[in-house]
Amino acid sequence: MAQKLKKLAAESSDGDLSATIRDSANNIWLAGLGAFVKAQEEGGKVFDALVKEGERFQKRAKKVADDKVVEMNERASSTWDKLEQVFEDRVARALHSLNVPSRKDIDTLSKRVEKLTALVEELSAGSAPAAPKPRTRRSSSKTAD
Repeated sequence: MAQKLKKLAAESSDGDLSATIRDSANNIWLAGLGAFVKAQEEGGKVFDALVKEGERFQKRAKKVADDKVVEMNERASSTWDKLEQVFEDRVARALHSLNVPSRKDIDTLSKRVEKLTALVEELSAGSAPAAPKPRTRRSSSKTAD
């Protein structure tokens, strides 16, 4: 571009030189405007493409994040269940060491009490069947202090 201007300056007079510079400046201005318009047209397409790519990325990222949340919830739930079981086992051992009866022991005793209550009611009503002989326990010879 600069060589073209030097060539024109050498060939032209002062009036022609200023017209040539004006024409050249005008062409540069028009080229700049053309580049601006082209950038606007292409920029809109690029912008739209970027928006679409962003939406695709957001969907993938959301899916990955949701999968991680589900995985962490499962891990936490599993860990919590294990912790709860450990706690229950320790409490049961502590109660057992203190000779506190378990639910199973209480249920067994309740059934025995129900059976004995029914037997007592039968005996009280006078229609008692032959009662089985009570089992006697031999007491150990311990001395009382």
